[in-house]
Amino acid sequence: MSDTREQTGAGSDGDAAGSTGAGGRTDAGGRPDALGSTGTQDSTGTQDSTGTQDSTDGGGQGRGGVTARGGLAESVDVSQRQDVQKLRKNAVGLFGVLFLTVTGAAPISAMLFNTPIAVGFGNGIGTPAGFMFAAVILVIFSVGYTTMARKKTTAGGFYSYISHGLGREIGMGTGFGSLLAYSVFEASLCGGFAYFADLKLAQFGVHIAWPWLALAMVAIISALAYFDIHLSSMVLGAGLITEVVILLIFDGAMFAHGGLPLAALNPVNAFKGFPAARGLAAGAVGIGLFFAFWSWVGFESAPNYGEESMDPKKIVPRALYISVIGLGVFYTMTSWAPFAGYPGTHAAVAQAQTNAAQYYLTPANAIAGRWVGSLLSYLIITGSFACGMAFHNTTSRYFYALGREGLLPRALGKTHNRWKSPHIASFTQSVIAALIVIGFAVFVGSNDPSTQAYLQLYGLMAVMGVIVILSVQALVSLSILVYFERRHPGEVHWWKTRLAPAISFVSQVLVVVVLFKNILFLGSGYHYAIWLGPIDLVVVLLGVGGAFYLKTRNREKYESAGRLINEGL
Repeated sequence: MSDTREQTGAGSDGDAAGSTGAGGRTDAGGRPDALGSTGTQDSTGTQDSTGTQDSTDGGGQGRGGVTARGGLAESVDVSQRQDVQKLRKNAVGLFGVLFLTVTGAAPISAMLFNTPIAVGFGNGIGTPAGFMFAAVILVIFSVGYTTMARKKTTAGGFYSYISHGLGREIGMGTGFGSLLAYSVFEASLCGGFAYFADLKLAQFGVHIAWPWLALAMVAIISALAYFDIHLSSMVLGAGLITEVVILLIFDGAMFAHGGLPLAALNPVNAFKGFPAARGLAAGAVGIGLFFAFWSWVGFESAPNYGEESMDPKKIVPRALYISVIGLGVFYTMTSWAPFAGYPGTHAAVAQAQTNAAQYYLTPANAIAGRWVGSLLSYLIITGSFACGMAFHNTTSRYFYALGREGLLPRALGKTHNRWKSPHIASFTQSVIAALIVIGFAVFVGSNDPSTQAYLQLYGLMAVMGVIVILSVQALVSLSILVYFERRHPGEVHWWKTRLAPAISFVSQVLVVVVLFKNILFLGSGYHYAIWLGPIDLVVVLLGVGGAFYLKTRNREKYESAGRLINEGL
């Protein structure tokens, strides 16, 4: 029988080294350690036939949440600790979390950027079915992910979940990797923003070098993120609503026009490419499926806002399910709709291969009206901005989580006295994004937004981040399975903590394999794209190595790696 409870006060038993109240512990000299100042810690035991309690915490966890004879706490609840600066609780509700996460997925960018590539070089007519398949797999991923979100509330997201399931070493490595991914995502979107803003300004005879446009985006995001998260959610909400509304208008016009091929929804076609014919290149199914999965990157950040949301045990799981299912339906319909504007599949593929930027705009202007096409050309700019801002906020919370645990400078773990925003972490991310933009401007040039801002800054940095996120999502699924099997066997569920995470793990590993098989294509043909994966791996290994170093040199920091949670919400 499982005995899962929160231990508080003097009722906790000390380990061999001594004990303190409130679930804490002392070292051999009677001094409270860094973990001992917490208010609550999880403790799970399984009772055998004699009535004795055997801990499942990998070595005999005592009732105070620490393992007997020098073992480690499963989690450290910082809700009652005065030495840890906290984010503003109850700052956002369900819609706020949705705005913060779905804008990271960037529906308008996913459709206007990714769909033409999937149609032109991937699964062609089967692109909508590919989005359906990705939606099913990510819903399955969310089953285990939401189960873990209900168990642990932490700004660390992926990093914390993997630390709990696969250990502090792998957790710290993936924490550093996730930090890198979300950080370069912001810089990537600055490139996309600069490219489309340059095109629009040129229509009015205004010419500004793309690096200045990208840096302006960094500066504006930095200013907005300095304040309460509620302000960010309102800005992102406005951007998300406008882009979704205009795409729904586009969809409605296409469906009213008719002529949509039902073959696009045939699940079999999601796994079919097409041969080269009549001057067009062949399509590879792996490319189509990869871009489908890519389109959801961002939705997984909902747990990072748990400490700032109202009732996170309910809101975070709901936000995840609403976003993944809602985006699945939306992506399927919106990737299907453009086919109404072309006389046949060959014409659609030809447009996607030869002029991807017009793939949506051509049918929009011809059928929905030129005003729809015009609005789309503006909203792709604001959508890129909103997406970059969403990733900025997620990165700031990773910096904050790692900073408050002492794994990065502790200043990053501080919050603003008034706004309770991770303002130092946010400013740090702004500096990094600006340096990446400047680096591309210096080394690849600033006179050609198409190849420099779009193909290289946007394209290559996006691929670099996606490599990490898809890999980490696979590891999160594995960690959830392992966590419940080892730590909480009484809470194991055949679907939620076993089969669903297993299916998600295998599926996303296969997507990562597809990614590396097509790395040069995804890197726009730039040969140095093959180094993106190795760079990601080096960052992850630095995190793993750092964890092993702390394990021998600074036990206090090692014990807190990925284990700080906030259950007092």
